[in-house]
Amino acid sequence: MAVSNPGEAEKVLATANDLIAAFGNHRRDEYFSYFAPEASFIFHGSDRVFATRAEYEQEWRAWEESGLRFVSCASTDQRVTELGPGVFLFTHRVHTTLEQGGSMEELDERESIVFRLGLDDSCLAVHEHLSPYPS
Repeated sequence: MAVSNPGEAEKVLATANDLIAAFGNHRRDEYFSYFAPEASFIFHGSDRVFATRAEYEQEWRAWEESGLRFVSCASTDQRVTELGPGVFLFTHRVHTTLEQGGSMEELDERESIVFRLGLDDSCLAVHEHLSPYPS
C-alpha cells in the first residue's frame, strides 16, 4: 500500500472487502450501501456509463428480472493507493460466478474502485470501472 495514513488505507481495504462480499452473495441493498449517490460506473459489458448509483441500481433490478444472480466473487492482487487527502484507489483481480437462466458463467476481470473518506468517518465508493482480464 502506497499511503501516508495506513489506518485510512486499512479502512478502505476493509470496506472494499465488505463490498465484494455483498456483491458475491447477491446482497443488492448492502452492496449499494457502499456507494455514494453520485457514484459513477463503467462496465465493459455495457454500452453506457451509469452516472449515478440510482441508474446502476435500476440496471441491476433489470438483471434480476431477467434471472441473473451473483453466486460468488473472489478478489486477488488487491492494492490500495492514496490519490490525495481522503481519496483512495482500490484495484484488484476479480473472479465472479453468476447464474443466468439456470446456466452458470464465470468471469475473470480486473476492477478499479475510487473511495472517498468523509469527515463523518464514512468510506464510500465514488467510481467503479470493470474490464476483462487479459487472456
